[in-house]
Amino acid sequence: MIKALDRFLDHLTMYRLVLYYLTALLVTAFAFTFAKLVPYDPLALVFTSALTLAVCWITNKAFELVFEVPANKESVYITALILALILDPVTATDLKGIGAVAFASVWAISSKFIFAVGRKHLFNPAALGVALSALLLDKPATWWVGGNSWLLPFVLVGGILIVRKLRRLDLVAAFMIVALITILATTDPSLYGEALKETLTSSPLLFFAFVMLTEPLTAPTTRWPRIAFAAVVGFLFAPNVHIGSFYFTPELALLAGNVFAYATGPKGRFVLTLERIERSAIDSYDFIFSSPRKLAFEAGQYLEWTLGMNRSDNRGNRRYFTIASAPTEETVRLGVKFYPQSSAFKRELIAMKPGGRIHAAQLAGNFTLPANHGTKIAFLAGGIGITPFRSMLQHLLDRDERRPIVVLYGTEGQQDIAYRDVLGTARRKLGIRTIHAIARGAERGQYPGYIDERLIRLALPDYLERTFYISGPQAMVKALRQKLRAMGVRRSRIKVDYFPGFA
Repeated sequence: MIKALDRFLDHLTMYRLVLYYLTALLVTAFAFTFAKLVPYDPLALVFTSALTLAVCWITNKAFELVFEVPANKESVYITALILALILDPVTATDLKGIGAVAFASVWAISSKFIFAVGRKHLFNPAALGVALSALLLDKPATWWVGGNSWLLPFVLVGGILIVRKLRRLDLVAAFMIVALITILATTDPSLYGEALKETLTSSPLLFFAFVMLTEPLTAPTTRWPRIAFAAVVGFLFAPNVHIGSFYFTPELALLAGNVFAYATGPKGRFVLTLERIERSAIDSYDFIFSSPRKLAFEAGQYLEWTLGMNRSDNRGNRRYFTIASAPTEETVRLGVKFYPQSSAFKRELIAMKPGGRIHAAQLAGNFTLPANHGTKIAFLAGGIGITPFRSMLQHLLDRDERRPIVVLYGTEGQQDIAYRDVLGTARRKLGIRTIHAIARGAERGQYPGYIDERLIRLALPDYLERTFYISGPQAMVKALRQKLRAMGVRRSRIKVDYFPGFA
């Protein structure tokens, strides 16, 4: 069941999944209005949704032209649908209501451009839009989608899919635990039952956690800052938390958390210029970019890459890829494998010419070398999954740093082997050997077949003492992780290269 679910999620980007989820909630709410299960006029709900979509689209288009930056159209629609689900629906004759909805929509999109540091927006767009609407127009968000018990099952099921896709259970769990503890700590003990029931069934807690809190551009990308961020927002989310006569609302709690996230996270968005394209293996290419400022990162981390595209497919115009270059190199290298039916993003990427630009942001990832240089390590790579190891090995070469590392590299054939130069140099200069597992056409000294238990035992007699880093196609990664666990390798000694939106 879990495997089937993951296969389904792997074919959707994070943005597309959230867009589908919000659309399903809105359609369900519209259907429920006819049965009076959602206490709004269906025409008002349709009108408000159309209004937020139109205003958000127009505002984004205007800023996109002025700032000359590529925008994720799905992100615009997501912001619009969130606003439609948390603001009270208005009718076509309610001019004040229309003005408030339009005001919130304009500011939500504007915040991505105006309140941006280093081309990275600081605040959650929808949260800022409704916060300003409440402050300046006295039109606060009612969060009606989270306060309706009939919609609760739909909020819950879709939210679980998002958390699974993003691997953000730690974020959501930390937020909910701190929020519930704070709510109980500020509530009379005799009212605990009522407070819990109200919070879990008739408050924005779940929708807020699944949709707003997990928004990747304004939340920390590494684990402990992410948990701290969730705790800060969870504490301020509790309705009884106040400073003097000032009480926090959900959106204000999130905005405060956004400031914390910015203070603790990597800063800015990078505009990279393509210098050249190199072929690393059959159907695999390296895109070498220059950056106006030095990109500080750890070998093995990833970035979110955004291309300006007139038309995209269901994979969107943003993708996550591991950085193939080392922190010590002057250029930024992106390694990509292309398939006969590649996504629109990849088709646009391969069509780039020197001088073309791509935007990169959300530097993150814990798939990095351990601080202890004596830790015994095994790199298990499949296909283009060798990219993070290329980054690590080149970094070690540039620093002339020796570590007890063995690389097991699985490919379909000889022509699929990438970065032969780096692997060969690492063997000669650092003593880091690479054992190739070739499914078809293995040569002398290579292992015929895929990386399996037999190869691990043959190549790594001390495998129980090693920390395993696994990178490659998800099916391979999952199979190797399970196999290592069955072989007695502790869970803490297995690290997997995974990032949001992996597909």
